[in-house]
Amino acid sequence: MFLFPLAFSPGPGNMFFATMSARFGFAATLRANAGYHLATLAVTLLIGLGLISVLEPGSAIFAALKMAGGFYVLWLAFKLARAGTTGENAAAKQAGFADGAMLLVLNPKAYVIIFLMFTQFADAGPRDLHMRVLVITLLFTLNNLVAFSLWALAGDALGRLFRSETAAWWLNLAFATVLTGVGLWMLLG
Repeated sequence: MFLFPLAFSPGPGNMFFATMSARFGFAATLRANAGYHLATLAVTLLIGLGLISVLEPGSAIFAALKMAGGFYVLWLAFKLARAGTTGENAAAKQAGFADGAMLLVLNPKAYVIIFLMFTQFADAGPRDLHMRVLVITLLFTLNNLVAFSLWALAGDALGRLFRSETAAWWLNLAFATVLTGVGLWMLLG
């Protein structure tokens, strides 16, 4: 119940996957989705096993990640706004595994959720600390995978309505604007 609204509400990851899926189709997001969620698994395990003190909200490292994440999302929005509409050049602009992983690593919303999750539930579940961290990590990662996949499917359905050159251009511009808003929120919020 704790994770559901956090993973399913709009944020950098959800908007990224909805945007990419609307532009290129659901299947084209699978590599980036795998990158994002393998990075989620690794980062969540590391934080759960002790890096929480280094990546504490308000620390210089956290502030740097927040800034880098905001600029990265703005860069993605810029790339999308300049992307071609349909046709042969579309494959060259699809997001890959590294793009998905980078989006997680530079996503301050993910770190806040991970910190909240461990502070609220670190004493629940199995007695063994390592097993507890693993259970929390797996639940978090799977919940996000379902949420982001649903956002990508919704983006794909929306994108099917915009397959003409003109409609695709407007869709790119609309999603670039949304990503710009998310990037600015990350930088200023």
